[in-house]
Amino acid sequence: MARKLDLNKTVYELAQEYPELTDIMAGLGFTEITKKPVLHSVGKIMTIPKGAKMKNIPMKDVVTTLMGKGFELVGEMPDLVYAANPAAGTAEAVSTPADRTEKLKVYLKRLGEGESLDDVRAYFVREFSEVEASEIMQAEQELLKEGIPLSEVQRLCDVHSALFHGATAEEKIAHAEKEVEASLLRKKAQEELAKKASFPEKDYSDKKARAAELEAIIGHPLYTLTKENHALSELLATFKESGDESLIPAIRELSVHYAKKGDLLYPLLKVNYGVSGPSDVMWTVDDEIRDELGTLAGEADHGENWNTRLGPVLTRAEEMIYKEQNILFPICAVNFTDEEWRGIYRDEKDYAICFGVEQEIWEDAENPAAAETDQARGEITMPGGHMSVDQLTALLNTIPLEITFVDDNNINRFFNEGPKVFKRPGMAIDREVFSCHPPKIEPMVRRIIDDFRNNRRDEVPVWMEKGGRAMLVRYKAVRDKSGKYIGTVELVQDMEFAKEHFQQ
Repeated sequence: MARKLDLNKTVYELAQEYPELTDIMAGLGFTEITKKPVLHSVGKIMTIPKGAKMKNIPMKDVVTTLMGKGFELVGEMPDLVYAANPAAGTAEAVSTPADRTEKLKVYLKRLGEGESLDDVRAYFVREFSEVEASEIMQAEQELLKEGIPLSEVQRLCDVHSALFHGATAEEKIAHAEKEVEASLLRKKAQEELAKKASFPEKDYSDKKARAAELEAIIGHPLYTLTKENHALSELLATFKESGDESLIPAIRELSVHYAKKGDLLYPLLKVNYGVSGPSDVMWTVDDEIRDELGTLAGEADHGENWNTRLGPVLTRAEEMIYKEQNILFPICAVNFTDEEWRGIYRDEKDYAICFGVEQEIWEDAENPAAAETDQARGEITMPGGHMSVDQLTALLNTIPLEITFVDDNNINRFFNEGPKVFKRPGMAIDREVFSCHPPKIEPMVRRIIDDFRNNRRDEVPVWMEKGGRAMLVRYKAVRDKSGKYIGTVELVQDMEFAKEHFQQ
């Protein structure tokens, strides 16, 4: 009696049902099926037809072999004329962007299942010598949408290095321009193949061209961020050559650079354009680099263990420079509008100078049209009195607190003006409050607001030190006269004056 083999089932399910199938599939070219980590991870999402298509193994050969082994095939039958392109010469000759993304996800999942990075990189480099960094980011983003834990995807962030065939981080930085040029040539060849195969092909090259245009505009945010990256790259190279630990404080100024990304770029990409990869992955890597450098700077013993930890974190900082210039900035360049860039430019003025790079004047952003409306010239009437908009604005700005109001839909509605310890970019107005917080902080913010909304709490005080000063951050539920929740206010107060008073 023939054994029924359901092609709709996953490879893992079929291998459990018919153990001998593992050797049969390996003989057909599915060699990775013999590795348990692969079978127990990728095998649980991959069917035989799908795997054959990704490996460019003709399904006709698969079907013939399986039937010859006594299997009766059931389920959705694939197109038996599908075969590898004989003229291609490699497994990756012609494939749709969707196929490439699926294959990338397979390798990323293998890493997430604990398989050795060296083992995965060997396959990754062999089959994806022409992959673009943007495709990796797309694969990471889809993994997040499929429910892969953020912590696992964060571990994959550095897998981009596999694209460069084992080159060291410093080599990648030094030869970035050559890699971009080579990428453009590869992309042109891919487009020709896509035309012949009638596959639509997304053009990634113009992202970098657009970013280069913006980086050349004096004073533009990308101009400033790129100058900061060049300065940081020089600092890291100097430290690597000299080992001069007096450079560490200057290197740690990357926290300002990372804060700009976290406040001004990541949330805008995620909220306005649905590009969540940088926010979900890069932001956490930024935090890890900054925190580890801070920890190391605070330790007195600079022995062997200290240096063993310092090397990798500086390498990660170096790799992040490359990722910003070749992934993050190009994606921002083709998505953000001119008005959004002007808003980022204005918000950028609130940040400290880092690496000695001062913000230069961007003429186009210095003269925004701002006509007063009749409403702005009128007065606001409240139960306690009435004031003009100018008076109310001045009053709120005079109160010695940093004030943020978030409405009942979790949307940022108001920040008072003035210098702030916790930056609140104007571009964040009308955006969801959760997008303004790093991934590791977001769950706490969600929990607090949920407690306020459901009347479990009315206030959450948080004491902390910021820049060596005592700070009190208070989150308070805002309710109307009937007790209905209408929003949350965050109040930040510098309490150093109180500490000084009681110490007298």
